[in-house]
Amino acid sequence: MDGCVFCQIISGEVPGHLVLETDDLVAFLDARPVFKGHVLLVPRTHLETLPDLPAGQRDGFLAAAQRLATAVKDALGAQGSFVAINNTVSQSVPHLHLHVVPRTKGDGLRGFFWPRTKYGDGEAAAYAERLRDALANG
Repeated sequence: MDGCVFCQIISGEVPGHLVLETDDLVAFLDARPVFKGHVLLVPRTHLETLPDLPAGQRDGFLAAAQRLATAVKDALGAQGSFVAINNTVSQSVPHLHLHVVPRTKGDGLRGFFWPRTKYGDGEAAAYAERLRDALANG
């Protein structure tokens, strides 16, 4: 897609530090990492969000994410990783990308990047019902 920096990295128009390439996927270092070794996994085809990912690519996408989560531990000495996907909101580049961020106890990253909230009386059941209905009708 014209103007998509991830598509430009995939095509080689923009340099990127590639760490994994398959027929369907590319993974490269994030230019603005949370921690050094922060990797982005993207499909070669321009897709904007996770719901856009074709069913035939889901297993390969998740398998590559697993490989990357293992690699940040093995290669970088991380104790674990934070794996996340933003869909539209907080998605700085509108091309599906999965973050694999190396983590070590005491690294300063506290839980998620947003404040937590609590459900009021009966709210959790109501939210769960709304989601079940959407899943049943979707």
